Amino acid sequence: MRDIAVFSGNAHPGLAREVCAHLGVPLSPTRISRFANDCLGVQLQANCRERDVFLIQPLVRPVQEHLVELLLMCDAARGASAGRITVVMPHYSYARSDKKDAPRISIGGRLVADLLVAAGAGRVLAMTLHSPQVHGFFSVPVDHLNALRELAAHFRQYDLTRTTVVSPDLGNAKEAAAFARLIGAPVAAGAKQRFADDRVSISSVIGEVTGRDVIVLDDEIAKGSTVLELLERLRESGARSIRVACTHGLFAAGALKRLSEQPDVLEIVCTNTVPLPMEEEHAGHTDKLRVLSIAPALAEAVRRIHNGESVSALFEQS
Repeated sequence: MRDIAVFSGNAHPGLAREVCAHLGVPLSPTRISRFANDCLGVQLQANCRERDVFLIQPLVRPVQEHLVELLLMCDAARGASAGRITVVMPHYSYARSDKKDAPRISIGGRLVADLLVAAGAGRVLAMTLHSPQVHGFFSVPVDHLNALRELAAHFRQYDLTRTTVVSPDLGNAKEAAAFARLIGAPVAAGAKQRFADDRVSISSVIGEVTGRDVIVLDDEIAKGSTVLELLERLRESGARSIRVACTHGLFAAGALKRLSEQPDVLEIVCTNTVPLPMEEEHAGHTDKLRVLSIAPALAEAVRRIHNGESVSALFEQS
């Protein structure tokens, strides 16, 4: 893969190194500096001319800092005459701003997509976007991966004969149903109403969970308010055991601690699309946490994009 160049910002260099290890290519160095006026500067310290350039950068906290890094990396690659620039964005945090559900608010998911394209991105590789319509916000090709195969492979180690997959809301039910098919289990969903970013109400669970081993599946866990609310309904319904799974384990504001302290939660499973918050790593609340790597899937997608092969075929092999 001589004509490929992979760069990373400061958001998740560990994942970038792992992807490069699977590709068998070096992670090219990036110099990110800060000027006296607090502006960022980026220099890609490897040849980009006519090369297939991949920029690996999830949008994680501090999101705005990492977004500007990514925009400057795109601009630097374009100015260095890159043959093609692909943004590898395992987590697109602005995807949650995907609709106008109140007066005079911005649709940030579309705006940031436009910014990335304006900066030079010619293609985007993303993982588990918050909603399907976000795909259409980009005016360049988007390869949209999911982590359902990795999650299913993990849960197949258990006896799944009495298992039900539960989506916290109807919006995520389609993904939960796809995951349920992979492990041969029925699916249920919570009837959720959101009042604020961290305040939700789940009135009931639609589907059979009484006496069942439940796997709660969501796309991301930030503050964990939705999952904690769902746990109350599952207890009321008489679920036998509970495991929690998601693609993006953001675990903001002590969410990992709160979930780990739930006595009936046996396990919390996420992938490494985002780095585990440092304050959580040293807080002693990771005994129940299992982090699965999506680096092999990202590396295979990068390889297929570079070679002009089908990326959707990855899911046909599931």
